[in-house]
Amino acid sequence: MLTPTQAALSVAVMAAVTFLTRAAPFLLFDRGDKPPRWVLSLGRILPPAIIAMLVVYCLRGLSFAEAGLWAPHLIASVVVVALQWKFKNDLVSIFTGTVLYMVLVQAVF
Repeated sequence: MLTPTQAALSVAVMAAVTFLTRAAPFLLFDRGDKPPRWVLSLGRILPPAIIAMLVVYCLRGLSFAEAGLWAPHLIASVVVVALQWKFKNDLVSIFTGTVLYMVLVQAVF
């Protein structure tokens, strides 16, 4: 168990790290200059790579022994992909997929 001092220090360190990661681009690059090509390249490549890693992480432990173990995952994933493809709105896709998955797990399967 953390003491109050340790908890406060932990929160302060996490807040500082979060702030610095948000402020780093503004500190490193001039507002008038374009970012270097490698930064623009990372901005194009990393989002799909991170999403792919999250999908693999979420679906890695699926068991196909019976439909109740894999069907909610597959249905919700297909709905998320379809919504993202149609509307291109991350919030709508993720929220709808999460609600659908919870309904399928709690009430259907």
